[in-house]
Amino acid sequence: MLATADLYDERGEELQSVSLQLQNLGGHSRFSGSVRTIRCLEDNGLVKQMLGTPGHGDVLVVDGGCSLRSALMGDLIAASAVANDWSGVVIFGAIRDRAAIGGLELGLKALGSNPRKSSKSGAGDVDETLLIDGVTFRPGALIFCDEDGILVER
Repeated sequence: MLATADLYDERGEELQSVSLQLQNLGGHSRFSGSVRTIRCLEDNGLVKQMLGTPGHGDVLVVDGGCSLRSALMGDLIAASAVANDWSGVVIFGAIRDRAAIGGLELGLKALGSNPRKSSKSGAGDVDETLLIDGVTFRPGALIFCDEDGILVER
């Protein structure tokens, strides 16, 4: 994958850049794919459900409302994402089990971590357009992630 800085130099304003500083927490710091989306707040039921289905190299973007009060993904859900061929996950919220997830063949960016579990009722929305940090995440758009940040097709 081309570095995001080089990709931006090449494609410029065709791409949106996320200014929020997310941490690289997975075993892969560079990942890309087609966007799939979930909007949920402190409830990871939909995250677990979606990452348990075939990912076909896609990247799941989770709008967790930037809440750090509970984790939206742990090591078991992350392992399921690897087993189901997801390229990566971007979580605008928290995860848990950082050390275990760091050893998995998965790209992961998140705001931080919290050992507290989230609820699991499945509340939220799937595959809707998200607006986070002024960036639009449309299902099917390409997303590119590396050590420098996140770029998304307009």
